[in-house]
Amino acid sequence: MKLQTLTIDDIDTMQAVELDVVDSSTLKDIRDVKIDTTLSKKERLLDYICQIGNPYCYRYGKYIVKVSFSDTDATLEDRMLSYLRSRC
Repeated sequence: MKLQTLTIDDIDTMQAVELDVVDSSTLKDIRDVKIDTTLSKKERLLDYICQIGNPYCYRYGKYIVKVSFSDTDATLEDRMLSYLRSRC
């Protein structure tokens, strides 16, 4: 995948991958991704996408990971605090 040709449709397709039908052998293992901290933030992001292929669906060993985001103003920290409070 060339980032110069990455379109909104490509991103939508990556987000739409379904775990029950994806072939895990086609996914990159995130443990193989190496982040070059000498690059700028933009360059690191582009390099990460080039290495991982689909940033929304990848492997961690034998596990398939799918990343999604809610349309909300709540942060991860807000959600974690809410979860912890509900358990205490």
